[in-house]
Amino acid sequence: MDNKHLTDSGIEIRPLYSHENASIDPGSLGRAGEFPFTRGVYEEMYRGRLWTMRQYAGFGSAEATNERFRYLLRAGQTGLSVAFDLPTQMGYDSDHVKAQAEVGRVGVAIDSLADMELLLDGIPLDEVSTSMTINATASTLLLLYQLVAEKQGVSPDKIAGTVQNDILKEYTARGTYIYPPKPSMRIITDLFAYCAGELPRFNTISISGYHMREAGSTAVQEVAFTIADGIAYVQAALDAGLEVDDFAPRLSFFFACHMNLFEEVAKFRAARRLWARIMKERFGAENPKSMMLRFHTQTGGATLTAQQPENNIVRTTVEALAAVFGGTQSLHTNSFDEALALPSQKAATIALRTQQILGYESGVTDTVDPLGGSYFVESLTDEIESRATAYIARIDDLGGAVEAIERGWMKSEIEDAAYRVAQGIENGSRPIVGVNRFVADSEEPVELHALDPELEQRQVERLERVRSERDQGAVDTALARLSEAARGSDNLLHPMKDALGAYATLGEVSDSLREVFGEYEPTSF
Repeated sequence: MDNKHLTDSGIEIRPLYSHENASIDPGSLGRAGEFPFTRGVYEEMYRGRLWTMRQYAGFGSAEATNERFRYLLRAGQTGLSVAFDLPTQMGYDSDHVKAQAEVGRVGVAIDSLADMELLLDGIPLDEVSTSMTINATASTLLLLYQLVAEKQGVSPDKIAGTVQNDILKEYTARGTYIYPPKPSMRIITDLFAYCAGELPRFNTISISGYHMREAGSTAVQEVAFTIADGIAYVQAALDAGLEVDDFAPRLSFFFACHMNLFEEVAKFRAARRLWARIMKERFGAENPKSMMLRFHTQTGGATLTAQQPENNIVRTTVEALAAVFGGTQSLHTNSFDEALALPSQKAATIALRTQQILGYESGVTDTVDPLGGSYFVESLTDEIESRATAYIARIDDLGGAVEAIERGWMKSEIEDAAYRVAQGIENGSRPIVGVNRFVADSEEPVELHALDPELEQRQVERLERVRSERDQGAVDTALARLSEAARGSDNLLHPMKDALGAYATLGEVSDSLREVFGEYEPTSF
């Protein structure tokens, strides 16, 4: 079989699709805004409102990131998306020995409420929707966000956004976990319950296939593993006593979009239909909103190249177009220099303008699901759904997503797929312009964003001031209550909020839970 005619998932592409070799099931296609939502979750899709243009930003200090946020909002961005540095993701304060040389490197450093206040200074939280890409410490960052809103005088029912809060994919593809899966799932379901009562407009999880795709999974695996994780979260919430239609409408998803345009469009459509059927048939959801797969898309970081980096503008445009054809609810377009460094302001602006040109100039938003009914797209949609369903059945046989993760099975599957991609690039069967095709003898240098070399020292000094100026007795009492709740069954977020409001640090909160839950040690399949 000729590899030039295979999708990234290994689906063979025929020379021509017609009624003779591809059928279209009207029942599976349906209408946008109606079960099974193949054509979109809303009746008019972008005719009524464009997707949220949400550029991912976070680097160095809270002050520097706040400045970038303000710039992007002035440039027309319609939502914030926060990247946190590695110590923040792993539950370490900036002065921890494991944080050395990592403070502010891949995102903003947040040690306490003082940092979050600076990060959101002057940002009207009752007007802006904010997505936070954070997982093991998601509950901590969400509560810090709420505390800042309260200081602004914004009531909890007015703040909106999404917290990623998807720990299962961390065990599979990314690695920023802290605790073992079972206590991590408890924290997540506690967050579900807390938001149902306290933050009704916040999406409580963004079930993420993005990082699995970036780690090398195929499009089919991305759909299957993401939805399998979603099944695990729903089941955990039900086991915790929640009613499906009370929490499911606030579930959201996060996918990557890579370069095979038609497979990516079909992937989004298949995922939407598959999730709708699972929620209705497996879990008995009755509210249509519980069956809607609403998702954020980020164009592929792994598809960007350090060679001829301006080519990445074209790659990002193709991927963004696929996301729009696929019906995304919000979109981040990667900057062309991200294979080399954190995005410069110029590169971030081009990435945002890419979305704006698609939204306002291209005409692709004028009708709903413009590729729907194509024999090719419908055939791909059916094939991806079928293959993803088979994967989910295999995961069910293993005992579900948590068991499959603990056994290392998902990770092994992704590693195998990643190896095949690497082989294709190495032997040239997978063309990458500028890398293994059309290579340039020399390239002009690109002006890159530079981090402040004094950042880490200033961050540690601020952390020391916070500790010296707070009421230590109040912090100790609140952290003791958090530890007590962790040993019992009370919702963890209430004592956690009290501790953070007293300026306990992210690391102190995480350590209180580490002492009770322990830390996760990965296993191999």
